[in-house]
Amino acid sequence: MSDFDKNRNTQSQTQATHQQATLDLSIALLERPSVTPDDDGCQDILSERLTQAGFDCEFMYYGDRQAKGEHAEVKNLWARRGTTNPVICFAGHTDVVPTGDETNWTYPPFTPTIADGYLWARGAADMKTGIAAFTVAAERFVANHPEHNGSIAFLITSDEEGPSINGTVKVVETLEARNEKITYCLVGEPSSTDTLGDIIKNGRRGSLGAVLTVTGKQGHVAYPHLASNPIHAAMSALAELTNATWDNGNDYFPATSLQISNINSGTGATNVIPETLEAVFNFRFSTETSEDELKAKTHAIFDRYFADSKAAYDIHWKLSGQPFLTPEGKLVSACQQAIKSVTGTDTILSTSGGTSDGRFIAPTGAQVVELGVRNATIHQVDEKVEVDDLGKLAQIYEGILENLLLD
Repeated sequence: MSDFDKNRNTQSQTQATHQQATLDLSIALLERPSVTPDDDGCQDILSERLTQAGFDCEFMYYGDRQAKGEHAEVKNLWARRGTTNPVICFAGHTDVVPTGDETNWTYPPFTPTIADGYLWARGAADMKTGIAAFTVAAERFVANHPEHNGSIAFLITSDEEGPSINGTVKVVETLEARNEKITYCLVGEPSSTDTLGDIIKNGRRGSLGAVLTVTGKQGHVAYPHLASNPIHAAMSALAELTNATWDNGNDYFPATSLQISNINSGTGATNVIPETLEAVFNFRFSTETSEDELKAKTHAIFDRYFADSKAAYDIHWKLSGQPFLTPEGKLVSACQQAIKSVTGTDTILSTSGGTSDGRFIAPTGAQVVELGVRNATIHQVDEKVEVDDLGKLAQIYEGILENLLLD
């Protein structure tokens, strides 16, 4: 047998081993209906596995145990093996979004089913299979390199799909307070588009939300001079807002965009001028602008249109995350090399899409990338992921550890 055939046979055996282990752990996690913010025991499964691999595991609880909704208690797992730098952290979430009407699913969403080459279940793509692949990769790497350099860590939350106020952000605050720094962070969000590893996210746009309230004076439509219509007062300002150019983006980020997601006004009657209008809008912004600049430009537009108006406006702002970017360097290169070795794919870097918990980790100075399975069915009915990708993803993650922690 030639050296080429031997290498190919070895790689095939390795993939098969990773495949079954990752599939088994994925199913164990997917069977648990961990709708945000409920972890439903997923982190206990991970903690038991990681403890056996030599990790020190710590559960961190934030929020109110008696509360419901966004203030409910959240369970988080911080696990670490090693005490030296660099610290490579796998970050992810065990919570999933609600299923909706389960009768619309081909297979029950919390009964993981293998069919037609896919693993079907809520959380299959976003992102329990990614967490399973993390775990298997770490187990294999530690078994093969028990005296590895640096440290391997896991930051797992059950508050990513919800308000994200008692999850990763709080864990990071705790780590920062005790001067425990993450060097490299790999977020297991489903980044791939057409094939596994074709795209990795090396940054994300910032997200700035706003709730606009315009207050006028209610009255009869036949006597507009005795009223002040908040809809009329807001229309021109909103039109300018949606047509404004905020920046032109750069080599890594598209231009900043604004979208109005909701407008509400009126009493339901055709002959009544309403008193208030509420509009909700959101900026997805690049590193070419800032939160303060967006607020200032927005207020300048509304101040101009409302200067002589009988109506008044107020804006409530909420920053969900600053933009971040990990330029090409050691972490990006380690990911690209590992993907190429396993799949033969030349990876494209991207900052498109929504936000992830990477936005809480990047400001600490860590290099952050997102790499996971295909995202074609995330948050959808019949969420699923290719079974054949599971072992490959675990191999990729293990390869990244080798690239960063082995001399």
